[in-house]
Amino acid sequence: MRLITTLIVAMTICAASALAQQPGNNARRYSLEQALSDKAQLHTIAFDALAFFTGDFAYDTFLPPGKVSDYFGFQYMRDIDSAEGGHSTSFLTRIAYFTLSVLTDAQRAQLIELGKSQQDDIHRFAEMRLPLMAAFRRNLEGKLPAGTSGLSRSAVVQHSARLYELDGKLTLERAQVMADIIRQFTPAQKEALSRARFGDSRSWPDVVAPLDKRSLAHDVDVAVMTYASEMFSWYAGSIESDTYFCPERHGMYFGGFGMKTAPAMGKQNYSISTSLTGDSGEALLQLLGSSQSRPITELIALQKPALQEIVTVRRNIATELRRMLRGEAADAQRVQSLSHRYGELDGELSYRYAIAFGKVGQLLSASQKITLQALRQTDPGEPKGPFIYSNPVRDLRMGNTDSFFAP
Repeated sequence: MRLITTLIVAMTICAASALAQQPGNNARRYSLEQALSDKAQLHTIAFDALAFFTGDFAYDTFLPPGKVSDYFGFQYMRDIDSAEGGHSTSFLTRIAYFTLSVLTDAQRAQLIELGKSQQDDIHRFAEMRLPLMAAFRRNLEGKLPAGTSGLSRSAVVQHSARLYELDGKLTLERAQVMADIIRQFTPAQKEALSRARFGDSRSWPDVVAPLDKRSLAHDVDVAVMTYASEMFSWYAGSIESDTYFCPERHGMYFGGFGMKTAPAMGKQNYSISTSLTGDSGEALLQLLGSSQSRPITELIALQKPALQEIVTVRRNIATELRRMLRGEAADAQRVQSLSHRYGELDGELSYRYAIAFGKVGQLLSASQKITLQALRQTDPGEPKGPFIYSNPVRDLRMGNTDSFFAP
């Protein structure tokens, strides 16, 4: 239960980030326009910079499992929940349990088999991120390989493209199985699901766990819970919810998730602060001043073309996936091509962030570093990484990172 709670808490981060950028409560509907706004992006990037400056490689490795293959509308359903339940550790559990309770034994078995079949690739996705994080931190610390001048843009972009190709493969497999189950829904199943409304968790029935978790490996259990929650949001949502992303969705190599989520690990009913991202990001910018923070603030204009193209890419992928819900075949080659392009775009953003953070990091004074560390509010009791997703591990396979630097 502690590890499942960790998963659920980890997946609340983006909602907290979005709320930090906008007044009002969760009943206010969020949109891509808000996620792309200069204010939301600037505060999120500055928050990542703070996490990067005050953290370490172990914190950088933390990644919520829901950030893999996220084209099924779950994040949007969480962010717009009118019951303000998006931050609750019970949010994912409730909708996953309910969805699983509506499925037949055979349909639940399909999700379990999918979870088993995807474990190697899910793990490989996390491992493929590690070299980028290590290279970015080497750049920040000035530990460049002999004979190199800095990070190689092409190497970063190419590696990110390969990573997202794997994400595309995982996405297609999930969509195929979930669409197959959804198309099997009986009138009674559809009627039961109609009682649970997208965006209003107050309408979700509370049910006991439909599966015996003791019969499943932990990673398979996590995968099945993820599939079940996303199956509901995909079934009840729309192309708009599938395309949506929160401000923290890209450039996820700098410890923002680790800084925000590690204190919640293993704690029941923990609520992540909705103001942490905005307040911390703004505090960093104020401490630096306009001149010292310029490499960060300049990112807002520089990244806009890539962000706009990401919206188009995500919408096109989501459109292909929804063909499966109608019994049509998705163009797998197109999904893979779009996923490759998505990786190039995210790699471009990540490269720009790493370069900017490296420049600012070299300008920090000793007193500024002390002040920034105080902003982190580290709890000595926090679990230590490195992590594979939210699970602490000891041994990581990473390999040499010299190839990410340019001669």
